[in-house]
Amino acid sequence: MEDGEAGEAGQPWEPTGSGEPRQGASGEAYGSGDGGEGDAGGSAGDGGPGRPGDGDGGFGVPDPARPPRIPLPRPAVEDSGQPLPDPPPAAQPPALPHPVLKSLLGAWALAACSPEETAAVEDHLGDCGTCAVEARRLREAVGLLQRPESLDLDPGLRTRVLQGCLDRRPPRIPVPEWARAYDAETARLDALLQDFGDAEWHAPVRLRWFESDATTTRRTTVAGVIAHLLAVDGLVAVALGLDDPLADVSPQAPTPAGRTEAYWRASRFPPTRTVRGPWREQSHELVRTVSFTGSTAGLLQVPYGAGELPLRDAMLDRAFECWVHAGDIADAVDYPYDPPAPRHLNGMIDLAARMLPQALAARRQAGLTAPGATRHLVSAGRPGRSLRLEIEGSGGGEWLIPLDSPAAVASADHEVAHVALDDVEFCQLAAGHVSPAEAAAGQVGDREAIRDVLFAVAGLSRM
Repeated sequence: MEDGEAGEAGQPWEPTGSGEPRQGASGEAYGSGDGGEGDAGGSAGDGGPGRPGDGDGGFGVPDPARPPRIPLPRPAVEDSGQPLPDPPPAAQPPALPHPVLKSLLGAWALAACSPEETAAVEDHLGDCGTCAVEARRLREAVGLLQRPESLDLDPGLRTRVLQGCLDRRPPRIPVPEWARAYDAETARLDALLQDFGDAEWHAPVRLRWFESDATTTRRTTVAGVIAHLLAVDGLVAVALGLDDPLADVSPQAPTPAGRTEAYWRASRFPPTRTVRGPWREQSHELVRTVSFTGSTAGLLQVPYGAGELPLRDAMLDRAFECWVHAGDIADAVDYPYDPPAPRHLNGMIDLAARMLPQALAARRQAGLTAPGATRHLVSAGRPGRSLRLEIEGSGGGEWLIPLDSPAAVASADHEVAHVALDDVEFCQLAAGHVSPAEAAAGQVGDREAIRDVLFAVAGLSRM
């Protein structure tokens, strides 16, 4: 503001040149001679009268026509050139006696100590060699107690969620009970495959099964396993009148192994990730078809080469093989894989138990039964010698197996042996992944009958 110009308060601006406070007509001081922004006259922010030109109307009265004055940001302490404040002193661990510190080692290994106790224990471990050795052993023991957790969801979660949805809104076309295990296991395997890269698809996999009382293996890849499932699921597709994935290939034998080998040979290059799409589409089509045909289609016979299976059993068989080979794939890529839901696992075990009488008869015809085994033939439909098969676990139960003839009726009054197995281990035995000699079975009774049954369970496996 120029000299002699009227101020905003209507008073003349009279420079004094002496640094004395200037006064208006009322005699009130409204400025100071130091010219600083933080002048003695104060500002509107600290309760004193403001200077003209500071964004107010003079004498602390805001001017609505002018924007408020924004103070400049204050510099950080690090940029001001001033010394930094000293850090607070570190907390010293409490002084605890040796017996107390030793008693805390277990809680320290479990990460259950307070921060003060943890600091005291770790400070003590640097001075006491005995406690340091004990602490290391406890830490290793804790690592053994903790199971490695799978990143996969609980296999029963899908069943529970679907059941909750179906309870609230039943489907117009429900999936038959005997096809739900296949639906669930193909979905779980597809979820495992969805994030695989090229390295995982070409990871080596060794298929294992039991044949002629000996373990047989076949080397392939993850993509080759999916091609195997596609080829064998085609047996069910053909029985339902769907397209055969081997339509352009003529297998030497219409068996699962024959179809698989023919599919592998017909490929110009080893199977890759492209096989996932046809396999998943075929599995969806199988579930849709059996749902539309209804429960009456469960008795349709599906040829398996040497024999046949009803459609309801064939779908359980395909669910079992899907789970087993999903485990093979998970092992190849070092990934955990949980068993099926308990009711699905129980259905798979029940199918194997119902197939055992025919498997025992086939072993006798092939001369593979234990030497010296005595048979007690009875008329068809009459009770005969039986073995009690007890399967423990959430998918287990008890089955009586007729030993001498598939036509005989199993009877608890004619029980000669009792075998107990874990549910998953029984399935691994039926898949040929565990030999009869390695199966951890509780055994009571006729040893020869037990041996024949265990070998017959392993003989149910195939490629």
